[in-house]
Amino acid sequence: MRNHVHETLGEKMEKTLSVLKEELNHIRAGRANPLILDKVKVDYYGSETPIKQLASISVPEPRILQIQPYDTSILREIEKAIQIADLGINPSNDGKMIRLVIPMLTEERRKDLQKNIKKLGEDAKVALRNERRDAIDHLKKLEKSKEITEDELSSAEKEVQKMIDETVAKIDQTVTKKAEEIMEV
Repeated sequence: MRNHVHETLGEKMEKTLSVLKEELNHIRAGRANPLILDKVKVDYYGSETPIKQLASISVPEPRILQIQPYDTSILREIEKAIQIADLGINPSNDGKMIRLVIPMLTEERRKDLQKNIKKLGEDAKVALRNERRDAIDHLKKLEKSKEITEDELSSAEKEVQKMIDETVAKIDQTVTKKAEEIMEV
């Protein structure tokens, strides 16, 4: 039963870490990254469709994203969807493809993004603390119902704390790496 608690906690911690990484991937770092278009949906024959299903997205130069639709008749819709998404980038349509020139980040914008990154990291740590509390509460219930002994409870709590500490270190490492990436000129 104790192992079940650790497995569940491990899964929740991995989910928290993957959500953090996904959120950080959507933060623009002054260089072209196709992931910034992941949440952009295009109205394609009445249904909201992700751009990556309608076009090939490439990075011909470090600060340029190139979007080549499989069907050129939807160029206008793709362009409109990018403008509506408010990415801070103006699309350039040449009739065959769309180019997005990623502007350089100002120092002020970099610092704002860095604050946002740190906040996302703190939010992930809060989620971990809540997961730790839930796991320890569950272990205490097991001990109260005599399914585990007091010694097993103590060692299980230490194992939970060790798992949390390892994941907090991964979160710190991920946040630091992204913050450094943002500050690169």
